[in-house]
Parts: sequence; C-alpha cells; structure tokens
Amino acid sequence: MKIHDFIYGSFHLEPVLAELIHTQPLQRLKKIHQGGASYLVNPEWNVTRFEHSIGVMLLIKKLGGSIEEQIAGLLHDISHTAFSHVIDFVLDNPEQDFHDQIFEKTIQSSEIPSVLQKHGFNLFSILPIEKWSLLEQPLPLLCADRIDYTLRDLSSYNMISLVDACKFVDELKVIDSKICLKTVKAAEWFVKAYYTEVIDFFLHPLNVYGYVVLTDILKLAMDKQIIHFDDFLLDDSSIWKKLINSKDEEISQKIKDISRTVISDEEKYEIHQKKKVRIIDPLVLVDKGQVKKATELSTKVIELNQNALEKSLKGTFVRVLNT
Repeated sequence: MKIHDFIYGSFHLEPVLAELIHTQPLQRLKKIHQGGASYLVNPEWNVTRFEHSIGVMLLIKKLGGSIEEQIAGLLHDISHTAFSHVIDFVLDNPEQDFHDQIFEKTIQSSEIPSVLQKHGFNLFSILPIEKWSLLEQPLPLLCADRIDYTLRDLSSYNMISLVDACKFVDELKVIDSKICLKTVKAAEWFVKAYYTEVIDFFLHPLNVYGYVVLTDILKLAMDKQIIHFDDFLLDDSSIWKKLINSKDEEISQKIKDISRTVISDEEKYEIHQKKKVRIIDPLVLVDKGQVKKATELSTKVIELNQNALEKSLKGTFVRVLNT
C-alpha cells in the first residue's frame, strides 16, 4: 500500500499497517474531530483524529522508528471518544486523560489484536503505548504526537505555511532515542509555532466558547437521557444527529447558541477558562553529537516560554455578543 501525506511525503506501508488502517476502530477516527468542538464553531477547523494518527505513524517511519513503534503511533488515539477531549469536561476530569483510561480495553475488544497476530505481532509487544520514545515524551520535550498535531493543525488552518512545516521536518534528528533539532533557529521556529497552537488556537475565544457550550449540551442531553454514555464510543456525527433529532427545545436552543459571535474581553465576559499549561523546550544538537535544551541556547525561546506561561495562567476571557 502506498500512502501520501501533505507534510511528510509518500511512503510504502507494510501489510500490517495497511490492514490496521482499514479496521473499524481506525476508520471511526475519520468522524472524530481533533479539536473536539472546534469544527462546530468554525467548519474550517476540521482536522480528524484519523489524519493525525496516520501522520504520527508516518513521522515515526520517517525518523527511522521500528515497525512496532509505527503501529503504536497509528493506534495511539484509537480510544478517543466522540468530540475528543470534550468528554473530559463532560465527566469533570481535570487530567483530560479519559481516552488513556479506556485505551487498552478499546483495543482488546476490537479486531486489532487478531490483525496483529495474523502478521506476526503480539499486542503486548506494542503496549504500553507510553514506552515508545519517539511517539510520546513528557513536556517540555518533542515527540511525534506533539509535532504532528502542531504542524497538521496550523498548516491546515493557514496559521503557518506548509513550506515552513515541511522544512521543519527536515530539521529533526534522533539522538539517544529522543527527537531533537539540528539548529537553534529550528527550535525557535517550532516553539513559536507550538504556542500558536496551544495559546492562539486552543485558547482562541471561539474555541473556548465552543467547548463550554458543547459540554453544556452533552451534559443536559445525558440528564434527559437523549444520549447515553455508550454513545460517546460512536462518533461526532452520530451524537450530533441524535441531539438534533431529539427536537428538545432546550437542546435546540443551545445548538443555535453555539453559532453566536464571541470576542475576547477581560472586563465584560461571561466565560473565563484556563487549560493545562504546556511549556516546550526542545533539545538541540550542538558540537560532537551532544544536545542541549533550547533555553540554554536561545533567549528568544526563554521569552516565548515566559510569555506562554503568563497567557496560560491568565486564561481566556470570552464575551458573547447578542447578535
């Protein structure tokens, strides 16, 4: 199977990857939006978990990761529920890790273990997913997951150029099983891009508003038994269709409200929301194959980090306009 990605290029996939892509759990991710409520407030914010999962797999392949780690990359978001992280707000889960809690159960109850076995792989050689150093790293380090959602979202939404995104990928290098960057300039570029993602996009007033309204809608719909918890194991469109078809007046009004205009206003606001602080400090290759943190090499990265920390701690103030 040959596959093409607009960021990473064209690749031939091993049979196990090709078959996994066509399983029902992977195909379901085509109807799970990466940004949760984002596509409801801006139809152009429409990157899916499927696109991201393919991207992570291909980035790991491009970086020389093993076939097992490529499989892990492809499967890493398999347990995301409808509307992605909105479920964490519905369940009042501050760790925002519900999909991690159900990850192993989701895989084991699917056809994925049998597909792996058919191609000579054992599920427990893939799990736990956290063991793969290219796929996952704790902040402030780089990892394939973090790199892909940043590049994919921003280039798809014209917040960075695709040319710059592709150039950045060429600056990646693996040292001691960790992703680092070849130059300080590349580190500065990515740190700025990353904060465009987690501050300007995640904390965009419209995004914050969409999350709040959709959370209210879903909680209300569950209280009224219009939807049930198991519905979150379906996909975005299935739940949204149930909400619309319910013809419940209160639900219908809230669905209309999600299209209202909002602005940022620190004085007159109806919503104030903070999200978890995300600070990045990539490793950079220096002389003789050694690496250093970007903050040890660049005052610009220090300034970007400080600014991002301040904005994260302040949060977003959203004023809803009457029109």
